[in-house]
Amino acid sequence: MGGGGPLYLKLRQTIEDAINAGRLKHGDALPPERDIAESACVSRVTVRKAVDDLVRDGLLVRRHGSGTFVVKPITRMQQPLTKLTSFTEDMRRRGMAASTRWLDRGLFYPTGDEMMALGLSQSAMVARLTRLRLANDQPIALEVTSLPGDILPDPQLVENSLYLELEKNGIRPVRAIQRISARNLTDEETLLLGVPPGSAALSVQRMAYLESGRLMEISRALYRSDAYDLVAELTMTSD
Repeated sequence: MGGGGPLYLKLRQTIEDAINAGRLKHGDALPPERDIAESACVSRVTVRKAVDDLVRDGLLVRRHGSGTFVVKPITRMQQPLTKLTSFTEDMRRRGMAASTRWLDRGLFYPTGDEMMALGLSQSAMVARLTRLRLANDQPIALEVTSLPGDILPDPQLVENSLYLELEKNGIRPVRAIQRISARNLTDEETLLLGVPPGSAALSVQRMAYLESGRLMEISRALYRSDAYDLVAELTMTSD
């Protein structure tokens, strides 16, 4: 590898160019470090450093016991903070296909937090939906949603969009409060979202209300930070 500059950066660029040009496609396995080092005439330490960089930037992913693989580039999206929409509505507006991988759903006795937030008694039931949200078959968010059992008596009826199912019974939130923060993902969460170990995510907690003022939903979602930007428009007001 000729020219100036660190060798690992040049090798990193060579691999990235191969991904961008389609010579390395989503799901392709990278050759072993030894083979790359021999063909590029560099040390295995240089190869490892270049690959580490690409893993950190989400272009490659390491799978224990399997190897290193090319990751499909993800479309970065902006989510306005001034509109109350469902994930399905949001993806449809972008021309993307929303889908759901169900991790758990059903009626359960409420946790202490759910009882306090939703105003439920200990014997009441809560509808809880745990799902992986996908856009064009790519994992985007992990979401846990809780509602009073009388608002959603049969969680199995929800196919993809919760809000569309609720609308069939004339139920729709009119406002919501969202709290946004950042946190590191657990190993299990990184596997589900398809991101490198140690990745951070946007944590979005939503409390949605009916027109009557009743709290109808609490949700906790983890959005891939490489896929989502949360955007707010600010206006100047006079004092």
